Formats: sequence, C-alpha cells, structure tokens
Amino acid sequence: MSFAKKNPVMCIALCVAIISAFFVPPDAEYLSYFDLKTLVSLFCTLAVVCALKNIYFFRIIASKIVSVFKTTRAAITALVYITLIGSMLIANDMALITFLPLGYYVITSTGSKDHLAFTFIMQNIAANLGGMLTPFGNPQNLYLYNYFQIPNLEFMQIMLLPFLISVSLITLCCIFVKNEPLVIHRSYDAELNPYRAVLYTTLFVISITIVFNIIPYLIGLAIIVIALFFADCKALRDVDYPLLVTFCAFFVFSGNVARIPAIHAFAGELISKHTLFFGTLSCQVISNVPSAILLSHFTHNYPALLVAANIGGTGTLIASLASLITFREYLKNDPENIRKYLIKFSAYNFAFLLILLIVMSIAGF
Repeated sequence: MSFAKKNPVMCIALCVAIISAFFVPPDAEYLSYFDLKTLVSLFCTLAVVCALKNIYFFRIIASKIVSVFKTTRAAITALVYITLIGSMLIANDMALITFLPLGYYVITSTGSKDHLAFTFIMQNIAANLGGMLTPFGNPQNLYLYNYFQIPNLEFMQIMLLPFLISVSLITLCCIFVKNEPLVIHRSYDAELNPYRAVLYTTLFVISITIVFNIIPYLIGLAIIVIALFFADCKALRDVDYPLLVTFCAFFVFSGNVARIPAIHAFAGELISKHTLFFGTLSCQVISNVPSAILLSHFTHNYPALLVAANIGGTGTLIASLASLITFREYLKNDPENIRKYLIKFSAYNFAFLLILLIVMSIAGF
C-alpha cells in the first residue's frame, strides 16, 4: 500500500494498460508498442543524473545560481529558461529530469519553499512548450516529423508563432514573482570532485548523442552502464525504475487504443472536422504522444496536428508524460502540499492552453 502511495502515477498507468488489454488481447504486435530508443535514452539520463546528484553537482550549481541571481524572481526566471532551452536540445522529458532537481535545490537552499510549486509548474510548461520548436524537442514532434517527412524549415515556420507566444506568456508569469532577495539558509560545504564531474558530464553528453542518433542507443547504453558500474554503482540502483515502468505502461495503453475499431471510427470523424481543436482535446484524455500517433492516420493536415500535439501538452495532468514526471518529482519533495500544487498546475496549464488555442485558431490552424 505504501508503494502505491509513493508511485500513484505508475499504478494508474499499469491499471489503464491492463484495462486496455481486455479490449486488445496480448499478441506479437505488443512488442512493436515499445520505443526502445526512448526507454534507453530515459534510463541513461536518469542514471547519469543520479551520479551527478551523488557528487552534489546540483547543490553546488544551485549555490552558484543564487550567487549570480540575487533575487527570487531572477533565480526562478533563470531556472525556467534553462529548462526551456534544455527542452529544445535534449527533449522535454530529459530537460525536466535534469533541471527539476536543480530547481528544487535552489528553492529549498534559500528557504523559499513557497515558490516550489510555481517553479516546478513553470519549468514543466517551459519544457512542454519550449521543445515545440525543434523536431527532437518533444517525442510527438519526432514522430510527426518522420511520419509526414516535414522539411526542417517548414517545421520551424509552423511552430514559430506558438513558440513565441509561449515564451512571452512564460516570461510574463515570471515577471509577477515577488522580487525578494535570495539568502542561503542551508549551506552546502561539499566540493565538486573534478574527475567525477568530468566523467559524469561526458556520460551526460553521450546520453544526448543517443537522442540525436550520433551514437547507436545500445552502444551508448553499454558505455554508460559499464562506466557507472565501476565509478558509482549506487547511481544504477537509484534510477527511477517506476518511471520507466510508467512509460512502458503508457506505450501499451496507447498501442492498444490505436487498435480499437470504435475509437478509430470515432477519432476519424472528429479529426476530419477540426484537426486543431479535436487534436488538442484528444491530448487531454490520452496524452499528446499517443494522440499524435493515433490521429496521424486520420488527417493530412499535419501543421494543425503538429500544433495541437504540442499546445495540447498543457491542460490536464495526463496531457503530457512530461507533466507526470514533474508531478512525481513534486510529490516526492513536497507531498503535504500536493492538493495546492494540482490546483495551481491546472490554473496555469489551462490558461496557457486556452490562450494558445484561441490565437492559433485565429491564425488559421
């Protein structure tokens, strides 16, 4: 029971995957559901982040941020922008896994825990919407980019308007943070081990090259596992395995949903009428990645579907797997205030979704 309380998202994901299996009994096609590259990339990043935590990398960087940005507003804005830029380079899920711990250490080390929910929510929105500009910024982008063979320049032209609106809204939200001076309340005297820092940073770069297909993911996995086995075996034990199980469960769920004839017929009728609106609505129910995969079979209007799959990542907690990552991280660090977090999360996310949906509809998508 305590395990379920600590990992509610994983338990829910397993439940919906099992329920979907009653409609689509397990068969050989189940094996095609799993995106091994995504799972390997996720595992590698989680493992390297654990190793960096073990040498107090994030705590030391947090102290540096506090020393450079002297106010709460400046520090939170920096954290949000770091996450946004990171999502464009290493994908939204990876950016959150990497930079949420950094946000936590900055906020808690300065005694500003009241700002933790806002910081996490804005980092989450920045990761979901910041990654929309590049084909590899979000998993659904990579799928649609390959499926429709979208030229690079056209891809960025399609996503430029929602990206600029998103950045403007994120900046506006950060401006309204109370501009209080930052003071270190908890001092961390740990010194960074330069040799391990170089090693783990190198491993982190390798995990990024896996995303870019520079290094085959199985070779990258072998390098990282072997290196950490000898350098920090604890990092391998501390990997967030429930999160990996969550991803696997959602792969099963989305794969089964795509094979249910009734849903196929229903989705086909709706998506043909208004791709942007119903694509966004679909994300709220079954998440943006499954929606992109499912709805791509019912429309050739890939610009509208691309926008829908990205702005649709805001809204409900399950609209994006990245949001589930943020929720799990917040639940781990501040479980007593989870209700307040969910209220704030819904308010900000639905506000972003509504504004983006209206503007993009007016723009002709």
